[in-house]
Amino acid sequence: MTDTTACPVISRMATNASDFDVRLDALLAWEGVSDVDVQHRVEEILDAVRTRGDAALIETSNRFDRLAVSSMAELELSPERLRQAHDGLGAEQRDALASAAERIRLYHERQKPESWQYTESDGTVLGQKVSPLDRAGIYVPGGKAAYPSSVLMNAIPAHVAGVREIIMVVPTPDGVLNELVLAAAHLAGVDRVFTLGGAQAVAALAYGTETVPRVDKIVGPGNIYVATAKRAVFGQVGIDMIAGPSEILVISDGGTDPEWLAMDLFSQAEHDEDAQAILVSWDAEHLAAVEAAIERLLPTLEREAIVRESLARRGALIHCEDRQQAVALINRIAPEHLELSVADPEEWLPDIRHAGAIFMGRYTAEALGDYCAGPNHVLPTSGTARFSSPLGVYDFQKRSSIIHCSAEGASALGKIASTLARGESLTAHARSAEYRIK
Repeated sequence: MTDTTACPVISRMATNASDFDVRLDALLAWEGVSDVDVQHRVEEILDAVRTRGDAALIETSNRFDRLAVSSMAELELSPERLRQAHDGLGAEQRDALASAAERIRLYHERQKPESWQYTESDGTVLGQKVSPLDRAGIYVPGGKAAYPSSVLMNAIPAHVAGVREIIMVVPTPDGVLNELVLAAAHLAGVDRVFTLGGAQAVAALAYGTETVPRVDKIVGPGNIYVATAKRAVFGQVGIDMIAGPSEILVISDGGTDPEWLAMDLFSQAEHDEDAQAILVSWDAEHLAAVEAAIERLLPTLEREAIVRESLARRGALIHCEDRQQAVALINRIAPEHLELSVADPEEWLPDIRHAGAIFMGRYTAEALGDYCAGPNHVLPTSGTARFSSPLGVYDFQKRSSIIHCSAEGASALGKIASTLARGESLTAHARSAEYRIK
């Protein structure tokens, strides 16, 4: 097996090529940290909102989203407006949205952790108390595309977790509202919606203004300005993650229709030019068939230009030796979305250590997970599945430890604590514990 030259649409690679590791590292490289100029502009926006509140929000919204508003009342949508959007949908869209919402809710209900306690023999009680956040902020993108699915995926787990108030921000460039996004907000039970975007929206959620309430955690993806702002306000509030471009890794044993796989790759590449779509197989003829399907189907896409650039810049068809090499590539890449388009995907699971979401078998298109399968579509990107998990109910809750000592337990623990505290030369710690020793 030898490496092949790059084709006009998507690169071809082979694991036995001498330069494979270098090429793969270059393909996977993604620097999500913004440059100094972006950071400086974001810092200015954050400072303006922190110090000037609503006035800065109005000014930046007019400037960046090309609006002409004079008050915050014009940047907030009423519950009645959200209901109007929902009720105005056609029956098919309304039913699809409702079905997706119910499936997402049922899945996340199973994630909900419970508080627990246990009692030791001397009567000491230890445990953990699980509590929801008071208020969560949801950022929903509104630039190149609008994502009602993101509303459901962010708001419903927050509701299941028991969050008291959910605040949503969504940019509306040129004042254009997306009715599906508003309908999803109504269906998901979002409490307040502001038509704010960019770093100014993140600042409003993090610091609060006269109108926008301060939240405890900000979730949801956005552009480089949003990502930079989220990074900057972390510590002031919690954040879910710093999201990079969407990505998919497909493993095929050669038995799946090449056109299915081509479209699966397209489904992620159409997000934006930086998205990544990679297919791995040990069947060379199958890879050639997928490549032909890509070239044949690409001109039929509405977002052909975006897909073409994404595939050319960050896509690849990789020929590996066998299943073992494919597994090694999975764990090396740690993909956001992993499709196991193979005969027996269950056999692969024990060997997969790093993946955001795993789509099992030939019939499970990644797109089903984006909308309605049930698991969350907010996933770790850019290799962060090595240490991160999908967004879930647990992201909207926190845990408190419970310690309730009996007199006997305090005496026994006091002796241990005293010894350790004096070993650290923290004598007030030791004496505090010693007072309770019988």
